[in-house]
Amino acid sequence: MFLFNPKAYDRAHMDNESREIMLKTIDFFEKKGLKKIKEDDQAAIWYEDFLDFLKKEKTFARLLTPKGYGAPDSRWDMWRIEEYNELLSFYGLCYWYAWQVTILGLGPIWMGNNEDVKHKTAKLLEEGGIFAFGLSEKAHGADLYSSEMMLYPQPDGSFLARGSKYYIGNGNAAALVSTFGKIQGTGEYVFFVVDPKHPKYECVKKIDTSGVRQAYVSEYKLSDYPITEKDILSRGQLAWDSSLNTVNVGKFELGWASIGICTHCFYEALNHAASRQLYGQLVTDFPHVKKLFTEAYARLVAMKLVALRAGDYLKAASNMDRRYLLYNPIVKMKVTTQGEKVIQMLHDVIAAKGFEQDTYFEMAVRDIGMLPKLEGTTHVNMALIIKFIQNYLFNKDEYPNVPVGSENSDDGYLFKQYAGGLSKVTFPDYRKAYEGVDIANFNVFKQQVETFREMLKKTPPSKEQGKNVDYSMAMGEMFTLIPYAQLILENMRNYKIDEPTVDEIFNFMVRDFSQYALSVYSNFENSPEQEAYLKELIKKPVINDEKFKDVWEKNVLSLKDKYVMNE
Repeated sequence: MFLFNPKAYDRAHMDNESREIMLKTIDFFEKKGLKKIKEDDQAAIWYEDFLDFLKKEKTFARLLTPKGYGAPDSRWDMWRIEEYNELLSFYGLCYWYAWQVTILGLGPIWMGNNEDVKHKTAKLLEEGGIFAFGLSEKAHGADLYSSEMMLYPQPDGSFLARGSKYYIGNGNAAALVSTFGKIQGTGEYVFFVVDPKHPKYECVKKIDTSGVRQAYVSEYKLSDYPITEKDILSRGQLAWDSSLNTVNVGKFELGWASIGICTHCFYEALNHAASRQLYGQLVTDFPHVKKLFTEAYARLVAMKLVALRAGDYLKAASNMDRRYLLYNPIVKMKVTTQGEKVIQMLHDVIAAKGFEQDTYFEMAVRDIGMLPKLEGTTHVNMALIIKFIQNYLFNKDEYPNVPVGSENSDDGYLFKQYAGGLSKVTFPDYRKAYEGVDIANFNVFKQQVETFREMLKKTPPSKEQGKNVDYSMAMGEMFTLIPYAQLILENMRNYKIDEPTVDEIFNFMVRDFSQYALSVYSNFENSPEQEAYLKELIKKPVINDEKFKDVWEKNVLSLKDKYVMNE
């Protein structure tokens, strides 16, 4: 079964340790049960029991310590890291959040050049420590240029840190907080670590949020906090790159969080609808309900195919292959917004049930909308994606095939990556993924892709259109569907996704492409030639009742009662 099911766990692992980590975490949550998870959520209780479990099992140390630090067999392996994202969010986004902000906090440490802090960090992870990432500020958000956190040089060569950081997860209990700032007088960028237990560190307050209620999102303040060279992780360009590249690693996790949430909600919604009768028939007998569930399933399968394949490119990354810089923001932007769509469709089926306080779904309704808006908004990530259009569509390069990344590798390049140079990132011909694929709705989608490509080649955006951010974003939505489809096609073979499901995936892809084209046509001034292309992009998918029925009966309805969380 392709969707994650804790009670029929079957993810492929090359080693027993990884499998043991996942099974023990599943066991922790299933023993805790849904009722207790919901009670803790509603009371906004700090998840001390979860942190105790992590400390006992040394889970974060086993998953988040790169090779050369900690235990001899330690590694930073994105294959199992992505799975742990899915697993934690499946049970509650607050648990995932503790993990996510730890990953962010570790980024500048592992990317820096302070070996003593790295070894200290490995020891703190072994002791059950969690970490935090002090980047954003109340007045400036994540605008690094405007950072007011400052290190003031002292006569003895040390520094005093003054300033505050805002919206910082784990800021109350982190073993170390990686903090971004500048050096007073020179303006040089710097990353340094601080200890929340130090008297000059003030946890100002908990920032209450509607989602992830149990997490501690903090504001902290440093008032003449003493900093020496032993505390500095990086300076100058390395500090700048560390901030951007940490977010590169961290934002990938958000797509996986969305997948975990949607998967749990899918089971819960299906179990409810398939056992409820209205007007003398089961809810799942209504045609519109079948359609909502089937499309939600197709979108969820596509989300997971894309995120898995993007993870393969992360594992294969090097200075010679930086394609992950396109696929990564697609996971952040597109997978998370697709997650919102899936929850909306499921909620349309179960209606008022989705607001009941004893359901997992009620948490998901609150939490799912956070994911597109964390680690850079959808607009920020779309602006990044747009930078790759020219090279992706028109400039071809050759690369070896990227395998499924399930081998036990340490993905150390992620801590050596450099920022910038996006115009030099190249891609092979995207149509290689199309070879041998003859599926009705994909064939329609392929026509849309070639029409879009021809439109950009023959009637590119004018200077005025290019300056219009809304116009660029709308065009970017259409472009994003093309690499999204490429990743789906590459992975449908790797995971043996059946042809009817792929056809249902491209059914909604055709409709989405048409919707975006209509938006550009109706909301902006376009030349007559551009309007002609936009009209041509609006196409109807191929309706095949037999294929739809096949997906509904074999892949969707068959999941009824396959997973029910322990009470």
